[in-house]
Amino acid sequence: QVQLVESGGGLVQPGGSLRLSCAASGSILSIYYMGWYRQAPGKQRELVASITRSGMPNYADSVKGRFTISRNNAGNTVYLQMNSLKLEDTAVYYCNVRTASSPYWGQGTQVTVSS
Repeated sequence: QVQLVESGGGLVQPGGSLRLSCAASGSILSIYYMGWYRQAPGKQRELVASITRSGMPNYADSVKGRFTISRNNAGNTVYLQMNSLKLEDTAVYYCNVRTASSPYWGQGTQVTVSS
């Protein structure tokens, strides 16, 4: 079992920055994938960024060059640095980690970009 706790969402003006964090506890040695997804009202949940155990990142085209995913050395916390935020980045952001037995989701954190 893996437990996830997210933090860092909030309200920011266009062009601003936020940093999301997701701390995993429990069976963290079995985690091979960590990622961030988002879901805007009326839309499907979509991948924002992900990072593998080896550190290989992957980004949605819509956030390339603006968002950076990273993790700590222990491999139990994943971060999403979001710069140059746009109105269309407004969504609930969810942390997702995967183990050989099951995927796990965080509770979600609201990111609102508004002037």
